[in-house]
Amino acid sequence: MKIFSYIIVLLIIVLGITFAILNAPPVTVHYYVGVKQMPLSLLLVISFGAGLLISFLVMMLAVIRLKTERRRLRKKLRIAEKEIDNLRVIPVKD
Repeated sequence: MKIFSYIIVLLIIVLGITFAILNAPPVTVHYYVGVKQMPLSLLLVISFGAGLLISFLVMMLAVIRLKTERRRLRKKLRIAEKEIDNLRVIPVKD
C-alpha cells in the first residue's frame, strides 16, 4: 500500500512539473496598488492556495459552530439523565 501512495505522489509531482513547464510564459497581474509579472503556473498555484485557505477558514467556522451545538446538547442530555435518575428513586404511592 505504501508503494502505491509513493507512486501517486510521484505522479502528482511529475504532472505539476510538466504543468509548470507548459505554462512558463509570464503574465501581467494588475493589483489595486501596482502591477507585477509572474509565470502563469505560479499565479495559478497562488490562486489555488488562496482558495484552499479561504475554504479551510470557512469550514473551521462551521466546525466550531457544530462543536458548540454538540456541547450544549450534551449538557442538556446530562441534565435530562439526572432528572430521570431522580424520578426513578422517588417511591411510587398507591
